[in-house]
Amino acid sequence: MRQIASTPPKYSVVIPMLNEQGSVRELYRRLSEVMTGRYDPVEFIFVDDHSSDATPQILADLADEDPRVTFLRLKKNYGQTVALAAGFDHAAGEIILSMDGDLQHDPADIPRMIDALESSGCDIVSGWREKRVDNFFFRRVPSRVANWAMAKLSGVNIHDFGTTFKVYRRETIKDVRLYGELHRFIPALASLNGAKVVEVPIRNIPRPEGKSHYGISRTSRVFFDLITIRFLLRYMARPLQFFGPAGFLSFLAGALILGILFIDKVFRGAQLFVQHGPLLILGLLLCLFGFQFLSVGLLGELMMRNYFEAHQLPQYRIERKAADPQSDAARPDAIPIARPR
Repeated sequence: MRQIASTPPKYSVVIPMLNEQGSVRELYRRLSEVMTGRYDPVEFIFVDDHSSDATPQILADLADEDPRVTFLRLKKNYGQTVALAAGFDHAAGEIILSMDGDLQHDPADIPRMIDALESSGCDIVSGWREKRVDNFFFRRVPSRVANWAMAKLSGVNIHDFGTTFKVYRRETIKDVRLYGELHRFIPALASLNGAKVVEVPIRNIPRPEGKSHYGISRTSRVFFDLITIRFLLRYMARPLQFFGPAGFLSFLAGALILGILFIDKVFRGAQLFVQHGPLLILGLLLCLFGFQFLSVGLLGELMMRNYFEAHQLPQYRIERKAADPQSDAARPDAIPIARPR
């Protein structure tokens, strides 16, 4: 009979799973050894991304055996990003950890990562697979190139964006909305709100059994995600700054071409369609493209304005608030004012 845990957890461990029947029990055992006692109260949230093997049944059994275990099974295979998002939504701890379920992440690294979070005052501790054990040409080289590009484009200077092994403060990860395959960009997305990221070397263990769910084919998807992240980081709240320069230059070039052709027609009587047909079409297209870019930028500005106003969202995050000693609330004779929560 499953008992309900009475104390709210301080730590939440989120593990997405997909066809990992051979590693579930061993991962749970290792996590329990590390977390029990030192990091109580703790909860383990296993998110099954619609596995086709015995993984769901094993996780259901664990949930019945241990009140700290929460088992979520998604209705279809959504992918790792959505599975992580589901786990984060259900996590109740002040400190939230995430890791893979294939035993390539060693739970013994958790104490160093939590210590780094608590001692440095940062918001995210990201694992760094400093010594990779996978294929050099098909995994390590593409990963190194992708991580370099991610660091340059996002402005977050870490070595390993791809690992799921990370530790977050609750308020930081709850502010990040995940979709698509953006889980590898969580540090970059969190930096939108000023999150501080620290990197800690972790062990990279060869996968004990089964096969990896990722291959070289994901490279193209990572490239397009990079473009998305770059746009979100630099221009999400001001899209006209992105589309405006391109639209203005395109419109200016088109107008210049059409102006020259107009002068040629008026003063020299040139037959524009006969003598300058391609140039005339180019000028018209450049003006049209410029107008479209500017229109898209303006529409983006209106959409962002409506988004912030409709949801009443602030465009800032407060790191710390200190009471003003000169304020009325600090005076001993001041009457406390009840404020709505």
